[in-house]
Amino acid sequence: MATNAYVTLVTNADYAMGATALMRSLSLTGTHADRVVLHTGGVEATELEPLIALGCRLVPAELLPTSDAFNQRHQRDRLHANAPFTKGNKPAFHTPLDNFAKLRLWELTEYQRVVFIDADALVLRNIDKLFHYPEFSAAPNVYEGLADFHRMNSGVFVAAPSATTFDKMLTRLDQPDAFWKRTDQTFLQTFFPDWHGLPVTMNMLQYVWFNMPALWDWASVNVVHYQYEKPWETNHPKAAQLQPLIDLWHAYFRGEKIPKTTALKNPGVS
Repeated sequence: MATNAYVTLVTNADYAMGATALMRSLSLTGTHADRVVLHTGGVEATELEPLIALGCRLVPAELLPTSDAFNQRHQRDRLHANAPFTKGNKPAFHTPLDNFAKLRLWELTEYQRVVFIDADALVLRNIDKLFHYPEFSAAPNVYEGLADFHRMNSGVFVAAPSATTFDKMLTRLDQPDAFWKRTDQTFLQTFFPDWHGLPVTMNMLQYVWFNMPALWDWASVNVVHYQYEKPWETNHPKAAQLQPLIDLWHAYFRGEKIPKTTALKNPGVS
């Protein structure tokens, strides 16, 4: 078994599709790290078969033992009412409470370092150098303007598995009246207030494509993260704006020839 691993989380059939594209993209980078899929009870065994075929290691991950009061505060309808998304749309299959299950990766103590990547992402080139970064490293949540740089995005991060850290997280997570506005993202930024910043190119959020096109340079983009709307959704409200990125995801998902990213033109760049 390798000493390092890439880890993602699958909580339903939709994210199983996302993980398939992600893990196929990782395999094409030539990495020798393990590829681990944490999966909850929300996904059927048949939906995980493509990931087994890709050589992934599957690890069951139960939802965290949080209190009933915590669970009620973080149910989809209540969470989105108290902290509505105003910049984009979360799909119907988005279940906020499931997000906290990614903390289970700290239980993977057989690894020295893990790089977590959300299942709605693609890795375009080898990023094994991230295994040499410290815990906790993550990229800023940049997709609209410079003010975004002070916020962290938990779609890609570097962690050092530890049972001690995991226990501390559970204690901190479920404090009386605790409300984590953006679930795991808000919690992790609070738990690791001195987080080490990765370049935005290690977690390039898809809205940069049309909001900040001058920041999008295919020569330096390592990870594309499809935040908000997902590339496999039908009736995608921003499909016209994001079509080149959607087509790229489908090429990875279907195992087709990957188009040259330099050929994917952004109409927002002159």
